[in-house]
Amino acid sequence: MSNRPMENLFFTSLRSKQIAVMAVVFTLFVSIISLVLFEGSKKSVTLNVNGEQIDIKTNAHTVGQLLSSEEIEVAEHDKVTPSVNTPIEEGLSISWEQAKLVEIQTDAEKETLWTTEKKVRDILELANVKLQKHDEVIPNLDAKIGKDNRITIQKAFQVTLVDGGKEKQVWSTSTTVADFLKRENIQMDEHDRLNRKADGMVKPGSVVEVVRVEKVTDVVEEPTNFAVVTQKDAQLLKGREKVVQEGKKGTVERKFEIVKENGKEVSRTLLSENVIEEPQKKIVSVGTRVMMASASTNGNSTVSRNNSSSSGKEFYVTATAYTAYCNGCSGKTATGLDLRANPNLKVIAVDPNVIPLGSKVWVEGYGYAVAGDTGGAIKGKRIDLHVPTKSDAYKFGRRQVKVKVMN
Repeated sequence: MSNRPMENLFFTSLRSKQIAVMAVVFTLFVSIISLVLFEGSKKSVTLNVNGEQIDIKTNAHTVGQLLSSEEIEVAEHDKVTPSVNTPIEEGLSISWEQAKLVEIQTDAEKETLWTTEKKVRDILELANVKLQKHDEVIPNLDAKIGKDNRITIQKAFQVTLVDGGKEKQVWSTSTTVADFLKRENIQMDEHDRLNRKADGMVKPGSVVEVVRVEKVTDVVEEPTNFAVVTQKDAQLLKGREKVVQEGKKGTVERKFEIVKENGKEVSRTLLSENVIEEPQKKIVSVGTRVMMASASTNGNSTVSRNNSSSSGKEFYVTATAYTAYCNGCSGKTATGLDLRANPNLKVIAVDPNVIPLGSKVWVEGYGYAVAGDTGGAIKGKRIDLHVPTKSDAYKFGRRQVKVKVMN
């Protein structure tokens, strides 16, 4: 074979390689140009995903296509701003908030809803939950909902609180007495007591009463009464008394434990007693001598006393008459005279503060007599004359008479 054919073959092969290289270079050039043109046609947008901002260049035509290209699946309750059908423009700001399922627990009732709201107040408003002033919301209304996506509402109700006797109406969300007292900042001392158990339930209309119990010790000095001792005295007329020794009260120191409930004393217990001064007893002599009187033949009585002086105190009194057989009468006088056995005795009933018992008296229209009796109705300047019969008593009636006390 000649050199010429060999040379032609070499050049043919070289041209084929050049053509192939040029084809590759052209394809690469076209690709680069296409890529440059593709990248150059992208629009710059800002994507906010659940609060996190991302800058993106995209050839997507709509917001929906952009989110899909970012592998974001838009659910029914998600919030996309602007809408998914909005055309992509340079500098467009897009926001996607993923909805979450929130649980709202109101006392024993529960409800759920999908929402993109973050603040508790906005979520409850969306759920159309009506709140009263004293209701308790966890988390609080101005807080963001927690990771557990749960809102707890405790509805307030009225409870009657009686503390130390003072009553007031209180709004509460507590379920136990102990929690209620804690929330109301009620402190209880050692002896204070409740009208119900601390772990008892609190319901609308419940009454929680705190009885304030106070125990104190009180030491007082008090007077003690003296004893009255009587002794018989044969020198005194029966019915008369004479104080031989005046009584004097003593002094005792007493220690008490006092229990007060709501400031009022409910019990007082004597702990100890110490006599500071002994009392002095009162001694009284009581007369036992009986005055004897006898009737004379002329109807006047004589008195066994040797004082016939005509001098004495004179004054007027209201006089009535009675017999030994009057209603309620025993026939025995206060000084021991037996009027039934001696119906003609001249005896008058007197008020001892006006006419002393045992005194010899002269009564106008009656004569000399002894003040030997008393009566429940005989008070002041009034006397009752003893007469033998009821007819004599009726005949005497009631009259003003002069009386002279002889001794």
